[in-house]
Amino acid sequence: MIQSNSVQNQEQIAVPKKRVGAFVIDDLVVSFLFLAIFWSQLASLRTVEEVNLFLTENFLIIVTIKILYHTLFVWQSGMTLGKYMMKIKVVTQQTGDIPKLHIALSRASLRIVSETFFYLGFAMAFFNPMVQTLHDKLTGCVVIDA
Repeated sequence: MIQSNSVQNQEQIAVPKKRVGAFVIDDLVVSFLFLAIFWSQLASLRTVEEVNLFLTENFLIIVTIKILYHTLFVWQSGMTLGKYMMKIKVVTQQTGDIPKLHIALSRASLRIVSETFFYLGFAMAFFNPMVQTLHDKLTGCVVIDA
């Protein structure tokens, strides 16, 4: 249950298994988006060095795609495609509403930070009674069953 006095409806917190499933689905979706955008360039890469150079040169684009994907979907419906398929959604802990644009953007950006540091921000969810990751905690969000 959401442990906040401000939330009228006591919703069920999403279990880690569902969150992991949504994470995998979302990473696959973002990877397919990246492949679709860069297919012609990727098809011409032949060596590991060429792939590494390509990824380094396009790092900001990769990060931007991830941030836009997570921001826009969470802001619009509280659900990315992975969360939709796993029947979970992001809400603000205080009100239980879908996050506003600035919160969704902050959450998506902090998610990248968690990925960069060996996914430690995600691991927090396994040791937190509200199953919150670092980006959830810092933005005042929680993921619930939809």
